[in-house]
Amino acid sequence: MGFEENSELNHLAEELLENAEVKILISGHTDNVGAPDKNLKLSRERAEAVKAYLVYKGVDANRISCQGVGPREPIASNNTPEGRLKNRRVEFKILE
Repeated sequence: MGFEENSELNHLAEELLENAEVKILISGHTDNVGAPDKNLKLSRERAEAVKAYLVYKGVDANRISCQGVGPREPIASNNTPEGRLKNRRVEFKILE
């Protein structure tokens, strides 16, 4: 799925455009497969890709911070394909 079809990201962009004072933190996450340093880099790139899309939709880049978390904060077991899929995600947190 490309970003254009992602209704959740489009909804987030709309909300941010309607609420110009809101700042967010985007956290990228990965599963634990592979080298830790590569997972950390991948998670950061995942967050940055979402930021780039939001900026493309018109959100001011200065309102968006990004971080890569890598596999440090799993929400499911990494012992199954389903769990690993859940751990490969992006989360948003309102800062202001």
